[in-house]
Amino acid sequence: MEPARYALAERPLPTEPPIAIFLLKRFATFVITLLAASAVIFTVLDILPGNAAQVMLGETATAESMAALTQKLGLDRPPLTRYGHWLAGMATGDLGTSISYDTPVRDLLVERLTVTLPLAVMAMLLTSVLALALGLFAASRHNQLGDVSVMAASQVGIAVPNFWFAILLILVFSVKLQWFSAGGFPGWEDEPLASLKALVLPAVALAVVQAAILARITRSAVLDVMREDFVRTARAKGLSQRAVLWRHVLRNAFVPVLTVMGLQFANLLTGTVVIEYVFALPGIGRLVFQAIANRDLPVVQNVVMLLAAAVIVINFVVDVLYVVVDPRLKLGHA
Repeated sequence: MEPARYALAERPLPTEPPIAIFLLKRFATFVITLLAASAVIFTVLDILPGNAAQVMLGETATAESMAALTQKLGLDRPPLTRYGHWLAGMATGDLGTSISYDTPVRDLLVERLTVTLPLAVMAMLLTSVLALALGLFAASRHNQLGDVSVMAASQVGIAVPNFWFAILLILVFSVKLQWFSAGGFPGWEDEPLASLKALVLPAVALAVVQAAILARITRSAVLDVMREDFVRTARAKGLSQRAVLWRHVLRNAFVPVLTVMGLQFANLLTGTVVIEYVFALPGIGRLVFQAIANRDLPVVQNVVMLLAAAVIVINFVVDVLYVVVDPRLKLGHA
């Protein structure tokens, strides 16, 4: 038995996969998910509803107009050919032409993203600052008045619908105090400061609910890490509670927080639809509303694909950031 035991002991340990393989696996998953999402969107919006030309033109359309639109949209070609043409167009930036606007869909999306993307980024910054500060504050005062107050406030924030809170912000800060406009967007080229100011109330309306959720997640993650032995060791070495929280606890608690932040930013991009409608902002949300009302299926199809791709890309970026936050995850323990 002795030779077998020593032979087993001398067997080399399995090597850990390098970071390149970790990222390659994540990228392969990203590409497959993106293709699957495009196939589902194409099937639902292009095949299942029936004749898209009939949907756009309505029941009173003539046979000649339907035939012309069918040919213009390429609906007379096989589905796989149309799907391949759509994928090739997305790869080259050719997304087709809007029926109602008679404008390239790419130009419409770029124009509207100059409103939606800054709004989502501003809301995410507000969410992160509020949530991290409140979550750390509550965790450092566990079961005390500060902790109970933050948890109660976060519960109210989760329960309040963001569109109702947006209307409340308009009544207080636009109608009563007249500090902000009730809606509209001046444009970045003409009035950049006024445009930035026009996004403040919508960003706050979006950030309140997300910050309430993230604050609770941050508090729970920080409390779990604070029970670890290395935290007690750091305090025994004389470090202050603030130094321990910011230098040691927050970094180790950031993996679940980062997961939620990634999901929230994706939700902010896709969830600006209602808020943009409330504040009359010319973003992606209003564009898709108008496209649905006008039965502009090329715009609807590409907007839905854009939002789905944004969610998938953000999840991929979060997977990559995991390695930065916690290098152990690249070793196959993710």
